Amino acid sequence: MTKHYDFLIIGGGVAGMSFALEVASAGNYKIALCCKTTLDEANTAKAQGGIASVTNLLVDDFDKHIHDTMVAGDWISDRAAVEQVVRNAPDGIRSLLKWGVNFDKKEDGEFDLHREGGHSEFRILHHADDTGAEIQRGLMAAVRSNPKIEVLENHFAVEIITQHHLGVRVTRRTPDIECYGAYILNPKTKKIDTYLSRITLMATGGTGAVYATTTNPNIATGDGIAMVYRAKGVVKDMEFVQFHPTALYNPSETHPAYLITEAMRGYGGILRLPNGEEFMHKYDERLSLAPRDIVARAIDKEMKIHGIDHVCLDVTHKDAEQTKHHFPNIYAKCLSIGIDITKEYIPVVPCAHYMCGGIKVDLDGQSSIRRLYAVGECSCTGLHGGNRLASNSLIEAVVYAHAAARHSLSVIDQYQFNERVPKWNDDGTMSNEEQVLISQDMKEVGQVMSTYVGIVRSDLRLRRAWERLDLLYEETEDLFKRVRPTKDICELRNMINVGYLITRQALERKESRGLHYTIDYPEHSPQIPQEIW
Repeated sequence: MTKHYDFLIIGGGVAGMSFALEVASAGNYKIALCCKTTLDEANTAKAQGGIASVTNLLVDDFDKHIHDTMVAGDWISDRAAVEQVVRNAPDGIRSLLKWGVNFDKKEDGEFDLHREGGHSEFRILHHADDTGAEIQRGLMAAVRSNPKIEVLENHFAVEIITQHHLGVRVTRRTPDIECYGAYILNPKTKKIDTYLSRITLMATGGTGAVYATTTNPNIATGDGIAMVYRAKGVVKDMEFVQFHPTALYNPSETHPAYLITEAMRGYGGILRLPNGEEFMHKYDERLSLAPRDIVARAIDKEMKIHGIDHVCLDVTHKDAEQTKHHFPNIYAKCLSIGIDITKEYIPVVPCAHYMCGGIKVDLDGQSSIRRLYAVGECSCTGLHGGNRLASNSLIEAVVYAHAAARHSLSVIDQYQFNERVPKWNDDGTMSNEEQVLISQDMKEVGQVMSTYVGIVRSDLRLRRAWERLDLLYEETEDLFKRVRPTKDICELRNMINVGYLITRQALERKESRGLHYTIDYPEHSPQIPQEIW
């Protein structure tokens, strides 16, 4: 079956839905929003902390937010991207409010702002400790009530369509690669349909599921990044994997791990060893509010020094009722495993959280492939550089969704549907034995990545990961050619591709920078621009 849409959006989080609502408001376009599970399962819904925007102009300003972002990114963030996000953040917040999203306010009606690690001021808007879920709820309601947007749940994008599918040899040096849509697996028919589009947006989220333990849902398998890489698009900065310092240590629940939000340290939480000893003073003068890469490495080192499997976050010195009010979900979650956070330490451990790299895009969200845009965690805008500043991701998605919508609307009339695209050849069968192989290989990818490509790396570990992933790649590609594609084998292919990209680009960076720390090149002094901030 072949379908035609003016805009094909792959991914249903804040990035995809914001873009859909923007283009829907601009004209009578046919829009498909395709997500591989249900709309409410996007990574956006898992974001607890909040969304960053300069709001209190009495003490805060754009230059401070820009400076904080550049510092956190180890001075390799793209200054133009940082300017774009920070200066357009208030407009992004207004858009979210217009679409029905709520943020907590104080009694005087002003936003109740939080402060998180790496931020010099209180500028984090939030909704209790489930901000992402509130943003997802508001946007879902707006999208579902918009008759111009067709939501296709449980539809899995297998590949984007380019000249390659027309018989043209496409390499990484091919100029003007074009995207004509995507091949998408229909959950009811088990067939792969052809979706032709004039504009395609990739908004497929992150890559956390390639690690054995992650705060991400299991669906975060890096699908968009892998598809664009296979289509010979530019993928950048994949070595910068952010490990959140404080996931709840709960051995019975590792995938996804439960996130203990950064806001809890902004609230006054103190990192301690299980015996109560503080340790962050040994690593950074900002103590528990240092940027995430510093805190994660500090925790990792302390765990290795003392031979322990977790450290602790202490909020027992804070007012118990305030703690319950500000963090009701964390309080309930910890209580469910026997921990009263108002009286006991929270056991925490770092785990894979956020991908700072991805599909390289310009200030308009355009990828290196014409007619293909990327927004959100699957994209590399340059905002994050070597490390993401807390709560910058959600606002980046909204701001770049607007930029991509504006630009794509200005050029869409130049593009037509390419009717020469062939149907997918889905010959093949899948046996139960092959399904067992896929499940086992998924576990192996996670083990390889967590063991060899984690918080602290070395060339030896990275080369070993490369060798293991190369073997998995050969086996999986051979299997993929012989079977009828399913969601599971497609996800496995994507996980292997993403793991390879993280490993290869980590090997190529001969320095410790931001989130990438290697014992082979441990010394690093960032070249800070001589500017007056």
